[in-house]
Amino acid sequence: MEPSDHLFRHEAGRMVAALTRVFGLHNLELAEDVVQDAFCRALEVWKLRGIPENPSAWLTTTAKRRAIDVLRRERTARTFAPEYGRLLQTEWTLANAVQEVFDWTDVRDDRLRMMFSCCCVDQPEAAQVMLVLSLVGGFGVREIAAAFVSSLTAVEKRLNRAKHTLKDSGPLFDIADADDFAARLPSVQRALYLIFSEGYHGASAQAAVRADLCYEAIRLTRLLANHRLAATPSTHALLALMYLDAARLPSRLDASGNLTSLFDQDRSRWNGRMIEEGREWLERSATGQQMSRYHVEAAIADVHSRAPNVDETDWCAIVALYDTLMTIDPSPIVALNRAIAIAQRDGPAKGLAAIEAIGEPKRLDAYPFYHAARGELELRRGDPVAARAHFEAAMSLARNSEERRFYSRRVRQSCVTLSGVGG
Repeated sequence: MEPSDHLFRHEAGRMVAALTRVFGLHNLELAEDVVQDAFCRALEVWKLRGIPENPSAWLTTTAKRRAIDVLRRERTARTFAPEYGRLLQTEWTLANAVQEVFDWTDVRDDRLRMMFSCCCVDQPEAAQVMLVLSLVGGFGVREIAAAFVSSLTAVEKRLNRAKHTLKDSGPLFDIADADDFAARLPSVQRALYLIFSEGYHGASAQAAVRADLCYEAIRLTRLLANHRLAATPSTHALLALMYLDAARLPSRLDASGNLTSLFDQDRSRWNGRMIEEGREWLERSATGQQMSRYHVEAAIADVHSRAPNVDETDWCAIVALYDTLMTIDPSPIVALNRAIAIAQRDGPAKGLAAIEAIGEPKRLDAYPFYHAARGELELRRGDPVAARAHFEAAMSLARNSEERRFYSRRVRQSCVTLSGVGG
């Protein structure tokens, strides 16, 4: 049995954050190397002996031992975090210092510190988010490139530059610093939103649905919501959105492992407890005058959660909410989702017209859902030839086998419809 990607991803963010506290941000690469060594050691040992009963504890113990070895070897050649300077001078205090940074309460705060340290105003916002995805979310370069719809080379260069800037930024961010906290919070929220999105309908070559990423994003966002400075209406709305969307995860794949669209999902499988949790967070978000994209998206998810089926969904309300979202945070993808809602309200021809009216259409050319949406609407409008062409385009852009099978089924459906028309 192989260790899960989720285990390594979760532990990587936790351990890098902890080690950076004692190593200092200027030794970020050293902290990453220690964690990588622990993972490599795990793969070697677990292949022979099997995965231990508590793999997280095994990884932590291995990382601690490796960190102590590094500190013993490097303490005269390097400088580490100033507050740990004296503690690293003797064997007894050195081991205790490393033990202390892996205390669960401290590690929880360290992950917040790392997220906010990544979001320094000296970095462009995109670089800030990439750093959070990499260092806290455990994302690889390929996953970050997919999240930003960018090339591997461009993301790798940008991420390396961002890490160098982070190393020179001084100590870890003080999460009690109210003055700078608010300026960094939006980038932290966006990174967590992208982690969730990658899990829900991301571009992984391994799987179209990765519930582990969704739940990790929820855990990290709850850390925000439990911090007095981060417990803002937008944070509460983001958490509401995650819970309401995560409630659908049990129905995202059918019994055969095939992707199902929102229109075909078995809503009896939606997680009622998570829906209620989402609604509670949405209610908490309704304070003050702030209206964020997360408020609107959570409201859309709430409308879906209240409908027993697609036909009884309040599509007028959803279109109105997308209109609001287009004024707050317009993008081609938001416009595409709005067009799909218009099609549900006014018919496929109106939906296709709304798609045609989207600005920057080239940004959607490589987005499989764009072609799939056009295919669905052409099929509903009665043009299976056009529908098939769009589904084939979507299939050529599929990011994993589940998506490819989904679009292949739609191609076949177009052919069946075309045969019926011809007959």
